[in-house]
Amino acid sequence: MADLNALLDVIPVGDIAKQLGIDENVAELAVKQVLPGLVGGLAANAHDDRGQEVLGNVLKHHNTGVARSVDEVDTEDGEKIVRNVFGDNTDKVVDKLANKASSSGSDITGEIIKQVLPIVAPIVLSWLANQFLGGGSSSSSSSAAAEPAESSSSSGGIGDLLGGLLSSPQGQEIAGDLLGGLLGGGKR
Repeated sequence: MADLNALLDVIPVGDIAKQLGIDENVAELAVKQVLPGLVGGLAANAHDDRGQEVLGNVLKHHNTGVARSVDEVDTEDGEKIVRNVFGDNTDKVVDKLANKASSSGSDITGEIIKQVLPIVAPIVLSWLANQFLGGGSSSSSSSAAAEPAESSSSSGGIGDLLGGLLSSPQGQEIAGDLLGGLLGGGKR
């Protein structure tokens, strides 16, 4: 089963740092905060059959391969994804992710989180599509470490894949706070 580190490996952190004019370490920490938040939000939205069906259709649309650079990312699409995942809670989620990061002594602000989310969101959906559907013309080599698409689409489907990603301690802590506090779910 793939984990958040496999997903992190496909995120062009260096490109994000350059685009945002921040240190690469700060960009990496921001991405590490954002990933469990996005995956947790997707899991909250896919908590029932209808939500899983909607997410499955979204993944079909994003089954085009994982972007290798920020230049390949459609941030307008990313903004739509973020709004769809978090809805009216988007600002609260950004604040919660930034507060969580700053409580650990990092220089991550809400503004950095706001800028990182729409860059990372389309990459996350493309990566999930690659894992769940077998991928389009994916440029990611890390997908070979994940279960084959047929395995992840059996039994619990996309819910199992998202749950597996959230199984790390960091994923459980961040997503659990979001799901329990803002998005109406509970810790998995």
